[in-house]
Amino acid sequence: MGHDPAAALIDGQGAIVAAIEEGKLERTRSFGGIPRAAIRFCMERARIRWQDVERVAIASEPNRAFLRKTLYRTRLAPFAPISSAYYLTKALGELGRELNNSRILREMVGGTADRVIHFDHHLCHAASAFFGSALEKALVVSLDNQGDGRAGLVGLGEGTRIRELSSIPFPNSIAWLFTQVTSLLGFSNNASEHKTQWLSLSGEPVYTELFLKILRCGPNGPPQMNRKYFKRGFAGNPPFSGEFYRRLGIPQGTLAESVIQGPDNALRRNIASSFEKACEIVLSEWLEFLRGRTGSKHLCLAGGLFLNPLLVAAIERQSAFEEIFVQPAAGNEGTALGVGWLAWHKTPGRARVAPMKGSYWGPAFANVEIKQVLDNCKAPYRWFDSEDRQIDETVQLLTAGKIVAWFQGAAEFGPRALGHRSLFASPWAEYVQENLNDFVKHRESFRPFALSIPEEDCAEYFECSANARFMTTMARAREKTRKLFEAPGSSFISKEGFVRLHVVSRESNPLLWTLLKRMDEKGPAPMLVNTSFNLFGEPLVVNPRDALRSYYCSGVDALVAGSFLLTKR
Repeated sequence: MGHDPAAALIDGQGAIVAAIEEGKLERTRSFGGIPRAAIRFCMERARIRWQDVERVAIASEPNRAFLRKTLYRTRLAPFAPISSAYYLTKALGELGRELNNSRILREMVGGTADRVIHFDHHLCHAASAFFGSALEKALVVSLDNQGDGRAGLVGLGEGTRIRELSSIPFPNSIAWLFTQVTSLLGFSNNASEHKTQWLSLSGEPVYTELFLKILRCGPNGPPQMNRKYFKRGFAGNPPFSGEFYRRLGIPQGTLAESVIQGPDNALRRNIASSFEKACEIVLSEWLEFLRGRTGSKHLCLAGGLFLNPLLVAAIERQSAFEEIFVQPAAGNEGTALGVGWLAWHKTPGRARVAPMKGSYWGPAFANVEIKQVLDNCKAPYRWFDSEDRQIDETVQLLTAGKIVAWFQGAAEFGPRALGHRSLFASPWAEYVQENLNDFVKHRESFRPFALSIPEEDCAEYFECSANARFMTTMARAREKTRKLFEAPGSSFISKEGFVRLHVVSRESNPLLWTLLKRMDEKGPAPMLVNTSFNLFGEPLVVNPRDALRSYYCSGVDALVAGSFLLTKR
């Protein structure tokens, strides 16, 4: 019930009935508190009332979180009394809000007090990864900014249980440092960390050693922040000390911001590249150490830090785990899944939940519901009387260089568009990246677009792990693929050969799979550009009205919503 709240409903067999983020339903990326709309959707989907619910589980322990934050700031108080007092007051306010939200939720649920239970935030992250995987035994690691007052958890998952091995205290948080570097580079912290990771692809890692000194403060242990490079009490925004700026070779203060920030600034790109590289090295080394110590062959990852596919790909390359699973909803929203599965397994003897094969648990709309919205908005449309015709006409639009909005089935849970709420384009269309950036997405040119490809064709064009099903990792382009994208201006493949890739199975998304196969008949390869269907600054579209508004308010050429086609003339 903090930032990025979500709700998930688990049925009597441990399966996910419904799951959705509150922000998607409320059309905002900055919602916090009780996810009322998400709860209402889940219960309406299952056609149940509160008396039908066995338990309500919350992915936080507010009292514990407050105690951890208080202990940490008390230790820092002699060094930074003003900032410590500020943060303690802030923590007290957060505790009050959490406890009040829990009280309100208990009143909503009704019945006895034990129907509402709390689990630790990082344990919920860990559960979302381990129980979402098909692994019977695995090392489980959760890392984020500061969940329930700590930076992470290391555990061992086995069967239906997760045993905590160690805790990572704040401020030894790579995710927190990622936020500070994001702010340093002129992006919005706690919102634009993904921009820092993508900016790193265009820079040179010339300051990697500096960031390694910041992160490597102890042998073989988890990353530890070197206090030498931070202001007293880790205060300020950004909190870096004069020593940090001296190592960069620039003066401290407001002048530093003007030196670093700017879209074409080489220093800015190099800082991003160096920090990303240092994170990859430190995490890969630490995870390898944990693999050796525990003897684990498999690894599960969750927490906001692992929304970074570059980091995940580096761990896959540089560690010796046989299999790695990354929870696609690795951020706070994914804890709704984890806490549901923890509550399910709280009852002894229950079977292990089935692994994730997709993430299409949000609202879905029948053709009659879509038609009502189109008619209400007096939008002109055409009707497809067969799936074949739907696919054929969509392929014609795509091969003609059009950008097509694709609104099908249930909305995805998590931050990525996986073919139900997507924008598609041919990767070989003229000026496709410029058109998507300038007229639809309104975003920075250094951020790459993903490519979708059928599962059966993937190995012919790319090297990647199974995590590409959820776009949680990066693929490497084979030589054959590089030649397909040699045209000037094409930037789907980075200079190191990395590609954002979405692998589509026939089982999980038969309609998109068929569309990709039909594209293969008309073009060089069975691929499409896939990016999220949303307006700038908004979450993914959810309902037909969201889709129609986003379509008409952007440079999208056509909308395929269910069996209806809308085009602009």
